[in-house]
Amino acid sequence: MSVINYIGTVVEVSSSTDRQFSKDRSSAIKIAAGHGVVGDVHGGKTIKHRSRMEIDPNQPNLRQVHLMPVELLEELDRKGFEVNPGDLGENITTRGIDLINLSRDTILRIGAETVLSVTGLRNPCVQIEQFAPGLLNELAYKANGEVKLKAGIMCIALCSGTVRPTDEITVYHPEGPHIPLERV
Repeated sequence: MSVINYIGTVVEVSSSTDRQFSKDRSSAIKIAAGHGVVGDVHGGKTIKHRSRMEIDPNQPNLRQVHLMPVELLEELDRKGFEVNPGDLGENITTRGIDLINLSRDTILRIGAETVLSVTGLRNPCVQIEQFAPGLLNELAYKANGEVKLKAGIMCIALCSGTVRPTDEITVYHPEGPHIPLERV
């Protein structure tokens, strides 16, 4: 594994104990290996997404931790959408990392202890449109006949730790060819 030549930062952290669209901002979140955000409704070893639980509740949870770049929120703000960290359900809002273009299995070390592995893209759902009409078209759109997703990335937790705003995020690219992220 080699270090990519940049380090990002954590802008905000958020979690929610119940099934609500937006998450509450916090001064810190605890990450547990194999589980995700402690106390968050989407944490756990097996899938917690309702529609996927209906298909197979025993499938592994590849969506333990949701990251979104603050640069996307700033872009949406310039287009007239008021979206703050945590509003779209992310646990960690980042700055300085092109999350969407990372390779699958990229490793993110956050602060001194927390380690996440990138599993794929968040698939934006109809709740985004209910949050702000027109927002879904900004986060899922067609380009060159292909659907592009911009609603952040999903990760699994490899090492436990506490994540706080201003923590550094070091990006480690996996060996081998780049594997584009797909919806998980």
